[in-house]
Amino acid sequence: MSSHLYNRRKFIQTGALATMGAGLSMNVFGKQLTSLYDTSAAPGTSGYLESGRVGIIGLDTSHVVAFAKSLNAPNVRPELAGFKVVAAFPEGTKDIAYGLSRKPQFIAEIKGMGIELVDSIDDLLKKVDVVLLESNDGRVHLKQLIPVLKAGKRVFVDKPISNSLEGGIEIFKAAKKYNIPVFSSSSLRFAPQVQALANGKLGKVLGADTYSPAHLEKTHPDLFWYGIHGVEILYTLMGAGCKSVTRTSVADTEVVVGTWADNRVGVFRGLRSGKPNYGGTAFCENGIESIAPYAGYEDLLIEIVKYFRTGEVPVKPEVTLEMLAFMEAADVSKKNGGVPTDLQMINVKL
Repeated sequence: MSSHLYNRRKFIQTGALATMGAGLSMNVFGKQLTSLYDTSAAPGTSGYLESGRVGIIGLDTSHVVAFAKSLNAPNVRPELAGFKVVAAFPEGTKDIAYGLSRKPQFIAEIKGMGIELVDSIDDLLKKVDVVLLESNDGRVHLKQLIPVLKAGKRVFVDKPISNSLEGGIEIFKAAKKYNIPVFSSSSLRFAPQVQALANGKLGKVLGADTYSPAHLEKTHPDLFWYGIHGVEILYTLMGAGCKSVTRTSVADTEVVVGTWADNRVGVFRGLRSGKPNYGGTAFCENGIESIAPYAGYEDLLIEIVKYFRTGEVPVKPEVTLEMLAFMEAADVSKKNGGVPTDLQMINVKL
C-alpha cells in the first residue's frame, strides 16, 4: 500500500474526514458549525459572573504560575479583578518528560502562593466556580474536561486543545452536549499588535508570514506540540478559509504554505535551531508591518476572564477546528513528499 493511500485511510478512520479524488478533501467549516453554541441564551452556568473562584487542572506547564501570579496579585489589573485561583489538581501528563520534569517546581510555586492542592477533579469542582484546564498534554484534555462540563462550570482549555482533529471535535461535541461554551487559544492570538492588524489597522490582510519555535514531542503530531503558536498567529491575521496546504520539512525547519479560498497566501515557518522567537510579517492593503516578539500572557488572560464573566467565547469552535485540520493536512503533505493537500470538506456534525 502506498503511503499516500495509507495516510488518506488514516484520516478516514477518524470519522471526521472524507476523501475525494486524489487528495485529502475537507469541508472547511461552513454553516453547520456557526451555531454550535447559542450565545444569545444563557450558557450552562447561566448568568454574568462578577467574580469567581478559579481552579486549575494540571501543574505541568509554566502557564499555571503565570496565570496564578496575575490573578492573585495584590495590585491585580482591573480587567482581572474578582477572579482568584484558590485550588489546583496537579495531575497533567503521565509520560511527557518535558512536563513531568518541571512539575515539582510548579507545584512548589503554586503552594507558595497559598493555593490549595486537591486530590481529584471532583474535589476541585466543589471548591471553584470556573476552571483553567492547563494539563500540558492534549491527549488528556477530553477526559479531564468531561466532569467540569457535567458540573456546569466554564472552562478554558489551554493549547493544544487536543493532539488530533478528531480529539478537538470530541471536545466541542461534549461542550455542545452540556451547553457550556469552551475555547482554546495560544497567548499569541491576543498580542495587541496581532489583534490590531487582524482588526484592520492597515486595511485587509492580503497575506502573512509567521514564525515560532516548533519543538517536537513524540506524543503529538509535529505542529500540534509547539508550532501551534505560529499557526495561531497566522490564523488570527488571515482568518479561516484555507483551502490547501503544502509543507516542506527538514531537520531544523518546517515551512507550511497555505492558500486561502480568496487566493490569499499565508506561510508558517517552524524553528528548531538558532535563536527562538515568535512573530511574522503582515502584508496589508495599506502597508506592511513586522510583528514584534511575544509580550506575555496577560492579554490572553484578560480574554479568559471576560469569558468567565459572560460565557461568550472569543474564538469560535470552527476556527479552532480548522486550525487543527490545517496542521493535520500539513502532516499529510509532509508524509506524501510535500504534495499539496486540500482542505475542502470536513464532515463534522456537532
